[in-house]
Amino acid sequence: MEWRDQGILLSARRHGETSAIIEMFTPSQGRHAGVVRGGTSRKISPILQPGAQLDVAWRARLEDHMGAFAVEPVRSRAAIAMGGRLALAGLNAVTGLISFSLPEREVHLPLYHRTEALLDLLGQDDIWPLAYLRWELSLLEELGYGLDLGSCAVTGATDGLAYVSPKSGRAVSREGAGDWAERLLPLPDVLRGVGDASDAEIAESFKTTGYFLMHHLAAGLGGRPLPQARARFVEAFNRSF
Repeated sequence: MEWRDQGILLSARRHGETSAIIEMFTPSQGRHAGVVRGGTSRKISPILQPGAQLDVAWRARLEDHMGAFAVEPVRSRAAIAMGGRLALAGLNAVTGLISFSLPEREVHLPLYHRTEALLDLLGQDDIWPLAYLRWELSLLEELGYGLDLGSCAVTGATDGLAYVSPKSGRAVSREGAGDWAERLLPLPDVLRGVGDASDAEIAESFKTTGYFLMHHLAAGLGGRPLPQARARFVEAFNRSF
């Protein structure tokens, strides 16, 4: 059994004395792990940095075996990620959430392309938080927990939308919320793709997407806690403005 693809390195950990186990996210294979022989060597270990774009060839005797990767670097994102606290925190949040969320060896092509585009924006701190917010929305959508923010779940109105139902993920207007407003999540304009996308609105939006990541996506995966990397990124962003 073998295949070849190009993708994003999510993680690498030592395996035995000289090898490493890496986890890749690729267009045709999804999230896929394998062993890199000699992965701790001076030649290969600098390549195996989270976020790196790699050309990989996977081989195994049987399809359900872990198998082994041969890796070739395409481009590194390490220097950009290490260039600023926000970039590093953002990279760790993305790779952590993918490893946490995606079933192994299940293809998610649209999400892959969005992820690669997002990581290519690393270091551009003026636009990256908004791009990351859009990516979290796409992650929820891809895994069946997408938000429906086009009209009010109660009245059907498309104006005056101010809240999100924590149960259904649907928008709710101020009129429709009534006495339930305090129990609803905030719906800043930026979540609907309108307005000037201020840092304050983006920060408020992270509270809403974070709720659905924790109480819907993570709950659907057995209630495991979200990766701490996501909280560290939000904290780094909140400190940046």
